[in-house]
Amino acid sequence: MLARRSLLLTWVMLTTGVQSWRPCTDLLPLDLLARSLPHPGHASPPQLQMVQSKGSRGLRLVGTVATTLTFPASQIFNNCDYFPAEFSLVATFKIQRLRPKRNEYIFSIVEEASDSLLLGLRVSGNRLDFLPAALGVGRRSQLSFKDVGLDDNRWHTVVLAVTGLYATLTVDCGLSLELKQVQPFPSALSTRGSSFFIGSRRSLRGRFTGLLRQLVLLPGSDATPRLCPTSDPSLAELSIPPVLKSPALQPEQHGPVYPYEAEARVTGGEPPPCSGAEEGQLWFNAQKKGLFICEGLSWRTLLQHQQRLDYVEDHQDLYTSSETFDVEVFSIPSEGLFLAAANRDSRPGSGIYKWRNGSFQLYQNISTQEARAWKHFTVGEQFFLVVANSGEAEPELSVIYRWNKRRRRFLRHQTLETHAALDWEAFHIDDHSFLVVANHRRARDSNHNIQSVIYRWDAETKMFKVNQTLSTSGAYDWEFFSVGPYHFLVVANTFDGQTTSVSSTVYVWLDGYFQTFQSIPTVGATDWETFQIDGRFFLAVANSQKVSNRGPNLYSLNSTVYELNRLTQTFIRFQDILTHSAVDWEFFTIGEEKFLVVANSHDGNSYSLNSVVYRWQGYEGFVPVHSLPTFGCRDWEYFSIDEGSFLVYSSATSRLSKVFKLRTY
Repeated sequence: MLARRSLLLTWVMLTTGVQSWRPCTDLLPLDLLARSLPHPGHASPPQLQMVQSKGSRGLRLVGTVATTLTFPASQIFNNCDYFPAEFSLVATFKIQRLRPKRNEYIFSIVEEASDSLLLGLRVSGNRLDFLPAALGVGRRSQLSFKDVGLDDNRWHTVVLAVTGLYATLTVDCGLSLELKQVQPFPSALSTRGSSFFIGSRRSLRGRFTGLLRQLVLLPGSDATPRLCPTSDPSLAELSIPPVLKSPALQPEQHGPVYPYEAEARVTGGEPPPCSGAEEGQLWFNAQKKGLFICEGLSWRTLLQHQQRLDYVEDHQDLYTSSETFDVEVFSIPSEGLFLAAANRDSRPGSGIYKWRNGSFQLYQNISTQEARAWKHFTVGEQFFLVVANSGEAEPELSVIYRWNKRRRRFLRHQTLETHAALDWEAFHIDDHSFLVVANHRRARDSNHNIQSVIYRWDAETKMFKVNQTLSTSGAYDWEFFSVGPYHFLVVANTFDGQTTSVSSTVYVWLDGYFQTFQSIPTVGATDWETFQIDGRFFLAVANSQKVSNRGPNLYSLNSTVYELNRLTQTFIRFQDILTHSAVDWEFFTIGEEKFLVVANSHDGNSYSLNSVVYRWQGYEGFVPVHSLPTFGCRDWEYFSIDEGSFLVYSSATSRLSKVFKLRTY
């Protein structure tokens, strides 16, 4: 947090003749956006339009006048003319993808007489620029926060905190990014004769074309602790103009009336189309009594009668060709819902099932070699499946399959050499597509300490190529997640050849590669599950067994939920949960309730065990609420469709997998 130092104060003479320190402005949040708007009773300018997008309202500048939102700096710097030396700026906005080399100003302070820029904040392609006062003629300083991904047509809340040599940016209550200036921010920046320009730099060039919802100056302190954590970090609020919070239509409204955009549809249950053309439109589902907004690909719930989990009931016995190590549930637009089963036997291989008439029915068989996992992913508008083959044939090859629209089948696309592969993870960073494989063991020497590989999609060859290798020890699972502008990968290391007490590693994406972020002690780790609750970030590890050269093997041991600590910027232990050779966690939500279900596979004596559903109860953490009889449970998958919410588990010791329906009320 920034210190409220004496640099914020100026020596002024009171009317009584007594000298004392007094701040140039209040040390309270100063709503710059609200100050630039017309006062109640005045007409709104025609160049200002209020737009509701994705459930929240913002203001857009239209027309050919660039100075619609402006006010003199003397309105807020009423005791003296100096801008605070330490401060933070809070801005909430939404802007579409910008063309290369295009810069748009969120706000600026301009000296009226000379048209000189004293201070500015602007956004450009994947970058946020802070423009402090010039250090001299031709020596303007500029701090650029790169790879922040703000021009993605989504709401974002940024906090820029400035103190001395340092400027810190926090996006959507994520991890902070700190930059060092060439020289400290001026301790006596005079604003005499200058004005604030909201959404421009006093000209049409560089005018902000997106939606602006919040712009606040907080002298003397970092606003981040006031905003974070919050349940909706992209719309965190410090001070929002009343016109953007109040209902759009008020019969007795006496303030300015803004042109207002909104569109809604009402149906009896069937969702209308949701694509780029419908983005921002509202849909009211009369059957489910819910209000939804189109996000370009799917409808997101804004308001709906909240369901609660009542009980779990048996829905389908799913018999597969052989034991099933993993199931992957996914959908293909205009085709439907599918389930890919990773089966042990190579003949007839692994099955692809399609949801028809309320159950999964066999749709396609794919030849696999002791398949251990499937992963569905997309590249552009293409749909893929990749299988982790762990058969010990030389060379060991895992295969990528691509959905063929004409034949309506998955066809072989590319083979990749792997080593007892147990898992694939797919992810996107900056419009690039990646795959990472968990290589568990090299067959020729049974070495578990080998390289797992990250592949990157080559747009020219339409193939994946090696991008990076990472040292792993009996890698079992990969999990990708993002916190604000930062991207992470975490590996579940299971065995190093001697013991299962092996640390698993969290990696962070920096300068085009993943680098070590934190090592976490684990015991036979087989799975990581990441999730968020009310703005808090969690990682849950499934610890399977304790194996060493000394003493018996232990199967009943604690699996652990970790939480990201914003102060230390590390994951710290949050809760231990007793599990029995746990091999998978699955997080899901029903209404506003959050759940974790664990796959208990073995207790040292039997594979017939109860797998447990835990419910989030705030300070108490996760508490058990349902025990589900399973046999050799290996994987859980949750899915929700119009017919309800379901859980499916696979069995690694039986041909029988099961689908459960979650009954709600």
